[in-house]
Amino acid sequence: MAQFMDVHEGFVGVTQEQLLEAHNTDLANEGAEGVHFEHAWADPETGKVFCLSTGPSKEAVMRVHEKTGIPTNQVFEIQLTA
Repeated sequence: MAQFMDVHEGFVGVTQEQLLEAHNTDLANEGAEGVHFEHAWADPETGKVFCLSTGPSKEAVMRVHEKTGIPTNQVFEIQLTA
């Protein structure tokens, strides 16, 4: 499985509870696409949310986010790590 990082924008002021709710929604919908969302981070000041996942393709990750109502086209395959 490939690993992906995606970025969402527009979440200025997001709370820990809201981030957890969004992450849990992704977890509830990930199975149909063979995706697993491992972790999510947020910066409430800039409104950016970052999600780390594994899955068969970036399109699969995008479909899960679309289904959960949190779409993004900023999905990046992680090819190198240190």
